[in-house]
Amino acid sequence: MSQPIRSALVSVYYKDRLEPLVALLKEQGVKLYSTGGTQQFLEEQGAEVTAVESLTGFPAVFGGRVKTLHPKVFGGILHRRHEAGDLAEAAQYDIPPIDLVIVDLYPFEETVASDAAEEDIIEKIDIGGISLLRAAAKNYRDVLVVSSRDQYEAVTELLRAKNGATDLEDRRHYAAAAFEATSHYDTHIFNYLSQGTALHGAALKVSQKPATALRYGENPHQAGTFYGDFPALFDQLHGKQLSYNNLVDVDAAVLLMQEFAAGEPACAILKHTNACGVAQAPTVAEAYRHALACDPVSAFGGVIIVNQPVDEATAAELNKLFFEVLIAPEFEAGALPILQSKKNRILLRQKPVAFPRKQVKTLLNGLIEQDFDRQTETAADFKVVTQSAPTAEETEALVFAAKVCKHTKSNTIVLARAGRLLASGVGQTSRVDALRQAIEKAKAFGFDLHGAVMASDAFFPFPDCVEIAGAAGIRAVVQPGGSIKDADSIAACDQLGMAMVMTGVRHFKH
Repeated sequence: MSQPIRSALVSVYYKDRLEPLVALLKEQGVKLYSTGGTQQFLEEQGAEVTAVESLTGFPAVFGGRVKTLHPKVFGGILHRRHEAGDLAEAAQYDIPPIDLVIVDLYPFEETVASDAAEEDIIEKIDIGGISLLRAAAKNYRDVLVVSSRDQYEAVTELLRAKNGATDLEDRRHYAAAAFEATSHYDTHIFNYLSQGTALHGAALKVSQKPATALRYGENPHQAGTFYGDFPALFDQLHGKQLSYNNLVDVDAAVLLMQEFAAGEPACAILKHTNACGVAQAPTVAEAYRHALACDPVSAFGGVIIVNQPVDEATAAELNKLFFEVLIAPEFEAGALPILQSKKNRILLRQKPVAFPRKQVKTLLNGLIEQDFDRQTETAADFKVVTQSAPTAEETEALVFAAKVCKHTKSNTIVLARAGRLLASGVGQTSRVDALRQAIEKAKAFGFDLHGAVMASDAFFPFPDCVEIAGAAGIRAVVQPGGSIKDADSIAACDQLGMAMVMTGVRHFKH
């Protein structure tokens, strides 16, 4: 059912991108109603505007908190044009129809993110705007609603193509978009206000946008979508669209590199969310070479991340390897042409953005939520439990190994020296198997484990891991402790002349 637009209410917070739509409404003779700053903006565009106050006969009050909340406004939107009773009441109370509502919402989410004072945040809870959107969307049979500046261009093209009229399908589409906007808005208000109250945790409300369709999900027969503002975190400088698996690995890479955000240059190479190489060195190029040497076989087709700008020398080294994604805080001018020589290679420039404090995952017929694991142990957190303490160099290596271990799939064992991963055993059902896997990998790539250190993501229920590690040359161990048989592992270390420290903190990663 085609419905001509003869009148419109325009009240927006953001005025940018609105000019072409205003020009078209003027051209098509649409009667405009507006408020405050929007009215001034429309008049500056040469439009004739009727103030909402003139329509309602009531001024804006309470510092602008109440402007549009009036029967003449909401009646104009909500009355049903096909109902004789509604039309009679509209005529009786002199309520003119409003066929188009253009409203965006106060920037509540952005204000919270800016760490504004609570009184400023509360004032960004939109009342009139969200009510107008809901009213117009409810009456989509007769009214077109525009709820975002991102829609202005498409709506302008629609009204131009259909000579100022819309079909029921058009209006239903934009009504659904309006309710998406209001539900997203209300979700963020609830999550803000419920903090520290009895309601916090009583319901899980998540709303992420925009939605980006992926080529496919984890496998080609699965559809996949990413919900979130990817450009807020990265500038993609080159390469194909990221896949589901790319995104999972990028997430793992970024979280691991946060452990090395400060200090000397660092590089990590990941495959299937596990690090197959991590190193720190005086230069990015050297850090990359050491990380690659850890497991050059697994590095093929992986994701690489560095914590310093990529220079030309590093780019030349990187270009010798086939990899899917490279993440860096910056790329020097001479480095980009080298790295862009491969058409599909994805280059991401990472921006400094805060991450969410919670993790959410689908499980069974619902969701589970937990705090992000933001805790990282330093040497000050180490409790020496053996007769001998680790040397300064061993302590540095233990801190490094513990950081990598935290971001590796359980059960895991990490073998390292100061600033350099030697090998890891990942995702094993037995900790002994994880250790044996790590030792075999280290030997396969020519690493001498004598004097190296070991990190475990959980306690040792038996002394077998310590005994196997000692036989391979490992001299120091870091683990959380907490087993009823901790004493057995400690005694094994003492017998082998090894040092062991406990952190008291477990970092499982399932």
